Amino acid sequence: MARPQPVRLGDTLVQQHLITAEQLQFALDHQKRTGRKLGRTLVENGFVTEEQISGALAKQLNIPYINLKHFTVNPAVSSKIPETIARRYRAIVLEERENSFLVGLVDPSDLMTFDEISRLLPKELELAAVTEEQLLQTIDRIYRKTEEISDLAKELEQELGNTLIDFGSLMASPTVEDAPVVKLLQSMFEDAVQIKASDIHIEPQESRLQIRFRIDGVLHLQTEADMRIAPAVVVRLKLMSGLDISEKRLPQDGRINVKLKQQQLDVRVSTLPTQYGESIVMRLLSQQGAILDLERLGMPTGMLERYRHLIHRPTGMVLVTGPTGSGKTSTLYASLSELNSIESKILTVEDPVEYRLPGINQVQVNEKIELSFARVLRTFLRQDPDIILVGEMRDSETAQIGLRAAMTGHLVLSTLHTNDAISTPMRLLDMGVPSYMLASSLLAVIAQRLVRLICEYCAEPHTVQATELVWLENTMTENFQEYEFRHGRGCSRCNGTGYHGRKGVYEMLEITAPVAEAINRFDAVDFSRIALKQLGDNTLRHNIIDLVLSGRTTLYEAMRVSNQFDI
Repeated sequence: MARPQPVRLGDTLVQQHLITAEQLQFALDHQKRTGRKLGRTLVENGFVTEEQISGALAKQLNIPYINLKHFTVNPAVSSKIPETIARRYRAIVLEERENSFLVGLVDPSDLMTFDEISRLLPKELELAAVTEEQLLQTIDRIYRKTEEISDLAKELEQELGNTLIDFGSLMASPTVEDAPVVKLLQSMFEDAVQIKASDIHIEPQESRLQIRFRIDGVLHLQTEADMRIAPAVVVRLKLMSGLDISEKRLPQDGRINVKLKQQQLDVRVSTLPTQYGESIVMRLLSQQGAILDLERLGMPTGMLERYRHLIHRPTGMVLVTGPTGSGKTSTLYASLSELNSIESKILTVEDPVEYRLPGINQVQVNEKIELSFARVLRTFLRQDPDIILVGEMRDSETAQIGLRAAMTGHLVLSTLHTNDAISTPMRLLDMGVPSYMLASSLLAVIAQRLVRLICEYCAEPHTVQATELVWLENTMTENFQEYEFRHGRGCSRCNGTGYHGRKGVYEMLEITAPVAEAINRFDAVDFSRIALKQLGDNTLRHNIIDLVLSGRTTLYEAMRVSNQFDI
């Protein structure tokens, strides 16, 4: 198409009756004082929305307005222009056509932007109007740093060559920010934050260094690099987290505080000596909006009301169970967030402390100096607490001290690694906890899992496979033939996985009088019968099936998660 004609945004919005002349004059006066763009000024004052501005420009220039929330962007096409250009000119390549490129612009009337993008692309431009917010969100998704990380890894490999490097002097250099290893780690963290990864795994293999990200609970390969860069990466991470760089034979744990694009990141670092070198796993903990409230956990309404009632009781123990990565910490921290008040003294003992909670006294165990869960708990009882959180019931001694605290006027919250709610009391009895203590102190057990949800942008009907059919027949009692199952095709918004986000599924076993009596008798058969009757259909399996039948998750995901508690 020909170069666009200049458009006076304010006049266009007035002509299309989206704002009044008085509102325009107010915005122009405000613009003179602040120097901000007119469109941003109008939006911030509530006179018009971004969508209305884009729609008005599209109508004036006779071009389409594209809602990027409902448009699948091809990363291979969008990468026709560099990320820096896309951000600077607020532009994104949406489609490659036979003789042209469809380009989305926040300001399609900007002649300088049109000329710059035309210079970079070998075909003519067809323009579309897009909103700035949606454009920036799309750029964040599309421009992954995979290639940059691979290039930096190669650069580091070339710099190291086959010679030995004094890493101590390298890190002490005043130009350390320019070192390829630092650039590599920075790009790695930025990419992980951009795609909302929860963990980074740096794993030395026989011939390659493997870097993987955990996204929505599942590991994905990010890149592979030459093994020669592994020592430099490990040493730098150890220095950053305050670990001993000379110790390569024993595991170590540390912590890093990282600031990326105005976001503060708390990084837990764990090293492990393996056959081919030291493996490092980093848990990424964002300190912005990290603590959930109970409403956002996703518990069913009835269960949430009962759970709230239980945690507001002055005494007793509530246990949250599930495997690693099932969201137990989120549930406990959301509970503490609700209970936290000036009238209550709350103490926590954790390994490690994941999130720092204002107004709460948190202690991290340290086995090296014999600061164990049990030892800290004994001290807690002399600190006059109202509420105690124990990171994990690891042994009989810790469990018994916690239960005694629950019997003597304290509310105790903790976790245990069991398959489901019903197996938890029996597990504690097997650990040697007296049955009378458990029956009189335990209020409830919550078991939970995190289930990946289908990406809403690429969801489509799914044909049931043979293995899935067998699982359905063995799991469901009702007729499933009438339901339509779905899966995600994979798109740019979900990084090709077909999933976007996760939802918690829960079951809660309250220790009612009949349940407590069965525990006190140590009668496993009678306890299981009573507990199953009490749970009814409110089990993990039923809740996962409901997500499948409502089209929110896949049969594959339901089978994967169900295998975690099949016993």
